[in-house]
Amino acid sequence: MSKDKIWLSSPHMGGEEIKYIHEAFDSNWVAPLGPNVNEFENEIEHYLGGNINVAALSSGTAAIHLALILLGVQKGDEVICQSFTFAASANPILYQKATPIFVDSETDTWNICPNLLEECIIDRISKGKKPKAIIAVHLYGMPFKADEIQKVALKYEIPIIEDSAEALGSSYKGKKCGLFGDVSVLSFNGNKIITTSGGGALVSKNIELVNKSIFLATQARDQAPHYEHSELGFNYRMSNICAGIGRGQMLVLDKHVNKRRDVNKFYREKFNDINGVKIHNEPSKDYFSNFWLTTVLIDESKAGFSVNDLRLAFEEHNIESRPLWKPMHLQPLYDDTNSYLNGVSESLFKNGLCLPSGSNLNKSELSRIEFVIDKVAKNKIK
Repeated sequence: MSKDKIWLSSPHMGGEEIKYIHEAFDSNWVAPLGPNVNEFENEIEHYLGGNINVAALSSGTAAIHLALILLGVQKGDEVICQSFTFAASANPILYQKATPIFVDSETDTWNICPNLLEECIIDRISKGKKPKAIIAVHLYGMPFKADEIQKVALKYEIPIIEDSAEALGSSYKGKKCGLFGDVSVLSFNGNKIITTSGGGALVSKNIELVNKSIFLATQARDQAPHYEHSELGFNYRMSNICAGIGRGQMLVLDKHVNKRRDVNKFYREKFNDINGVKIHNEPSKDYFSNFWLTTVLIDESKAGFSVNDLRLAFEEHNIESRPLWKPMHLQPLYDDTNSYLNGVSESLFKNGLCLPSGSNLNKSELSRIEFVIDKVAKNKIK
């Protein structure tokens, strides 16, 4: 364990970030507003295209919470959420004292299943509880089946909250992720494709929704010479310093995406001849994934080793890997939640692993990873 740790997905600075941070200090803009915040929002809007508007916030979780508020989700409402995701996709539903309804995945993208989604909606309506919103996630950077999900949502007139926390730089049919929801969410957490240390953004074509999100994110202060509040507000705005980091990161976003795609290619080539092992890949040319994390499925009966064998071998060599997300319907917090299941996410959780995927992995680190894979595959760890 003497060698430096190889992380699953560590921050990767481009070099220009410090310039914008210095500008913030030199101008004394160190508050949750300022030139870097404005420019960072403009740069995201330009990158995504599609005539959209952006509000830079303190986290992706804050963005989901505000999205629910903007769409009118209140106590007692039901919100459909992809089960196979990180808890931050679902927890804000509870913030609103609403009820999550979990829907399982399909096998192509691992994201919310369009057929099961429609079954869920029909059943909830039959019970007198039409869902107020749908939270769909581009998991690990892989776009969900946007055409099919949007078709279902439009049919039943239910708005989509697009969770693109892991998918900045990904696209579906040439359209950037972040443009498929009535309200969309980005994350700039320390492990994301680019980072502001902590941070997120709310995205929408509806300028009124974005302006309202900024109002709510700054404690909902009314127009008055004194502090006047007629609505419940939150301290969710991004700081000018964090936004400065983001501006520097935007300069290397496409470079980071290409690096992660190169890492994915490395794994596909490495595991190509190992029986029972499959790297998750794009289902067709319609999908372009940033491969924020490269993930693998292992059939122990064919490979002769399990995902846990590989994870422990990486751990022995000071290399971080991680099981796939444990589905929300299996989490103790949500053990009494209504769920519409097909077994896909449970199988993925049982047989899958997230591999070290950082855009800053160097040749030496990739060699260490390759050594462990060879050791596990050849010795079968039995």
